[in-house]
Amino acid sequence: MPEIARLIGGSDCFELDFLEREATPEPAMKLGIRLHLAGLSLSDTVSILDTLGVERCRSTVHNWVQKADLQPLDGADPDHVAVDETVIQLNNERFWLYAAVDPDSNRLLHVKLSPSRNQAITEMFLAELCEKHLVGDALFLVDSAPWLQAALHRHGLDYQYEKHGNRNSIERIFRELKRRTNQFSNCFSHAEAETVENWLQAFAFAWNQFI
Repeated sequence: MPEIARLIGGSDCFELDFLEREATPEPAMKLGIRLHLAGLSLSDTVSILDTLGVERCRSTVHNWVQKADLQPLDGADPDHVAVDETVIQLNNERFWLYAAVDPDSNRLLHVKLSPSRNQAITEMFLAELCEKHLVGDALFLVDSAPWLQAALHRHGLDYQYEKHGNRNSIERIFRELKRRTNQFSNCFSHAEAETVENWLQAFAFAWNQFI
């Protein structure tokens, strides 16, 4: 799987600040985190670590991912930004995942999980995006959602309605995310919203390593 090979390579792509509380060697922890974020289930990740002589349970690898606190790097300066949201099922509740993508590089710029979808939440998402990246002069590519267009107008950001074209980049990411959560159907079961958002941030970090 080429995505796994790319993510395994480059051992310095992230740091682990919680090592003093862990008995597992750092290379094994980084390998476990990278394998899971590249697409392997927790069970398959544990099996690979076991072949290397590192016996750990699934919850341990899950905790590594949570503690690593991975998220997309700040400071991007894109010409265009595609923004959209999609439904995420968390236990028996529906949440909304907001995402911003640079369609020229296909990199995820920011993700946010919210229990609702409205203009106020959208404005909060855009404010966080503006704090992280240089998007003030970017052209935002959006669908016909009125709350999104109103929030962009409120922030003084230029936008353009685009049904397909460059906006397809964010749809591809959403499809991959849906594939991951469907394949590992227990991924968001019995989890708190904060835990899920941390995993989604880590997913965004990993996605940017693949491209």
